[in-house]
Amino acid sequence: MPSSRLVNRNVVAGRGRTSMRLEPELWDALAEIGARERQDINRLVRQIEASGHSGGRTSAVRVFVLQYFREAASAAGHEAANHGPLERAPYGHYPRHAA
Repeated sequence: MPSSRLVNRNVVAGRGRTSMRLEPELWDALAEIGARERQDINRLVRQIEASGHSGGRTSAVRVFVLQYFREAASAAGHEAANHGPLERAPYGHYPRHAA
């Protein structure tokens, strides 16, 4: 059986110390958000929990990371990074870029 890629880490959440299992990329993204917002991961997790997401803690964190970077990927941000204009397409129909 293949081993899981999930990484278990301790955080201090709303009810005290607990652990969360996330992909390494999500831990990295959460740390990047913390650095950008000048907050540690524990504080971010408490704020995410307080937002009232209907799923569990890890689901709430995944959705938060996605929403954070989607918001940052606005048309203005896309153009400022010299990626050209961001063409909006119907949901799920964005053009795929070659690697």
